Amino acid sequence: MNKKSVFRIVITFIVVSALFIAGYFAIDTYTQKVPIMSIRQSKKIGATYMTLNNPFFEIIDEQLQNILSTEGYTLMSLDPVLDLKTQREQIEYLIDQKVDAIVVNPVDYKGLRTVLNKAYKADIPIFTVDTEVIDEDLVTYNIVSDNYDAGVQCAKDMMQRQDKANIVLLEHNTANSACLRIQGFVDTIEGNVNYQIIKRIECQGQLEVAMPLMEEYLQENENIDVVMALNDPSALGALAALESQNKLQDVLVYGVDGTPEAKRLINEGRMQATVAQSPETMGKKAGQAILDYFNGKKIQKNVVEAVTIITQDNIQDYSLEGWQ
Repeated sequence: MNKKSVFRIVITFIVVSALFIAGYFAIDTYTQKVPIMSIRQSKKIGATYMTLNNPFFEIIDEQLQNILSTEGYTLMSLDPVLDLKTQREQIEYLIDQKVDAIVVNPVDYKGLRTVLNKAYKADIPIFTVDTEVIDEDLVTYNIVSDNYDAGVQCAKDMMQRQDKANIVLLEHNTANSACLRIQGFVDTIEGNVNYQIIKRIECQGQLEVAMPLMEEYLQENENIDVVMALNDPSALGALAALESQNKLQDVLVYGVDGTPEAKRLINEGRMQATVAQSPETMGKKAGQAILDYFNGKKIQKNVVEAVTIITQDNIQDYSLEGWQ
């Protein structure tokens, strides 16, 4: 993949992001997304994700909707655009709409207790996906990837390939899933003086935020060996920044998600690794848990999905066109 291809990926992400945000402000925040009609009385399910400006959450939402539609449930999907206040308002709105359950992917895993407690008192079950909330006592069901292990796997791969490294971390400190990935990485290299974290950059997991921040840092700092990114969009932002300054060939870039874009870059030798998650599985299992709950079946409260690192050594085992 040449330099133009990398920038083409980045431009596509930015254009899609811009179109989505424009659409968001042009319509009512609480517009129902693709309502599913049913002749019989159905359950109403609300969902609020930290952002839908990320294909990972779009896939979760699509699979969730597909499963719920099998029993005629309606799904109202909302996007707070990474704003905690807006997400609180959206959950309040869903409570006022008397939905039967709420799916939450929290903007801030510590910031929702008051509104989740209101849902709890209204007997509305909460189903969290991809990242936990700190208030586990208010949650009926939670499904996440093994995020800590994702960071561990990236660190172990790096240590096999580099005897020493100056490392930049791309973070999202209000998302517990992101915090766990970075913590797994940091814990694995802890105590080894050959591996030094020289910069931590908060980018909210967004490509369009990570890219300019990384470009700015690169202009003042030459000695970078590794970028550990909390997810693939931020890794792609770092990649584009490195490419723009002709430094990519000297730096290993790690991400988490297993996006088609990241896998193609790994296949071309532009990106070192991504740790694969499965948003399809996550959405399906969350949807099935909701159906089982309302059908009176016992459901497991906490589900942790295993993750696998993808490098050039095993990229042939994965599709470059879709998600796992």
